[in-house]
Amino acid sequence: MQKMNTTGMLPDGTFENKIILITGGGTGLGKSMGNYLIKLGAKLIITSRKIEVIEKTADEFNNQYENSTIAIQGDVRKIEDVKNVIEQGIDKFGNIDILVNNAAGNFISPTERLSSGAFDAIIDIVLKGTSYFTLELGKYWIKNKKSGNILNIITTYAWTGSGYVVPSAASKGGVLALTRSIAAEWAKYNIRCNAIAPGPFPTEGAWNRLVPPGFSKFIDIKKRIPLKRVGEHQELANLVAYLLSDYSAYITGEVVTIDGGEWIYNAGQFTWLDKIPSKLWGLIEKTIRKKNK
Repeated sequence: MQKMNTTGMLPDGTFENKIILITGGGTGLGKSMGNYLIKLGAKLIITSRKIEVIEKTADEFNNQYENSTIAIQGDVRKIEDVKNVIEQGIDKFGNIDILVNNAAGNFISPTERLSSGAFDAIIDIVLKGTSYFTLELGKYWIKNKKSGNILNIITTYAWTGSGYVVPSAASKGGVLALTRSIAAEWAKYNIRCNAIAPGPFPTEGAWNRLVPPGFSKFIDIKKRIPLKRVGEHQELANLVAYLLSDYSAYITGEVVTIDGGEWIYNAGQFTWLDKIPSKLWGLIEKTIRKKNK
């Protein structure tokens, strides 16, 4: 197995005096990102509909790093909530430098079994929520002549599409287009916009919705991944921190995949040849040479 380093990668103080807003920052990958960013000196604003969840996370972070984090309840689907989260965050810290659009919703289902409401439930969170926060915070930065940095969390099927998660694929595809479009248009305001497409990074909530108990009887997720393992949260947090930091100041409009090679491996027409025993390749080669004479 490839050697990995799951320690923090950037120097202490990288985000000193930086205020970072993370949607869906109370659990899972959002929490892991936030935990690393405050270690690097950031002040955090985390938001979610579930106030008890983000307050618990904020308490955990503040116990480690005093006055590092505030929790503001807000529904990304409601523009008034979005405006309120941004206003409260600015009132508390004086500014918001960075936005991480991490809030998401997803579930697996045959598409023909979905109602219009099921589509709306995902599109409203993923596409509309990301658009609302991007637009409102972008307007603030532009009006006040402040630089900004936006990071959107998408998926690899944002560009390939995928059955059984069609509302998510459509929404994430829209976020991908938004990422590149905003990067092109707002660079003149010194606003960067990038995205990360994570592969399998197990989390308690989302993982259970997408990989239900007993699912491993039908497919082993790790067998789909050339590196034969799932991702460690710190690996993703390192990439997030890099793209949010000044070390990546020349990167905008980019999508970085971190999935152990999963999507490109499964997109290849001939990757099934992995199943052929090495001893058989000699016979195959002889057969091909014979036919080509």
